[in-house]
Amino acid sequence: MTEIESKVVSIRNSAEVVFRTLSDFRNFNQMATMVPDGQLTDWTADEDSCHFKIKGFDVGLKFVEKEPFKTLKITGDGKVPFEFFFWIQLKEVAPYDLRMKLTVHADLNFMMKMMLKGKLQTGIDQMADQIAMAFSR
Repeated sequence: MTEIESKVVSIRNSAEVVFRTLSDFRNFNQMATMVPDGQLTDWTADEDSCHFKIKGFDVGLKFVEKEPFKTLKITGDGKVPFEFFFWIQLKEVAPYDLRMKLTVHADLNFMMKMMLKGKLQTGIDQMADQIAMAFSR
């Protein structure tokens, strides 16, 4: 498994608020409509899973573990091009001083690893920054 970790970001909010929001895929309904150029379509979600098409590919995600206010673990649900696990780790260091790190564990063959690792690193760092900005307002 290839492991890719985001940078650790600081969030000016509580672990409880961030966890409760990120632990329910229905909270992502509005964000799904904001993906540019209509690349993401057919979004459906319930609390523990979501399904959508991105650039014509069917994708599904589901929570496999939720440790309140600390960890969320997500994996693919249905057709996915490779096995992966996505972790969101939260650590409250003081009231309204939260640290977050995102980690992807992906079963990539050598060629896919060479093609995707840099893009995944950039993407996961940008995602961490965007989540931090959204919750620090």
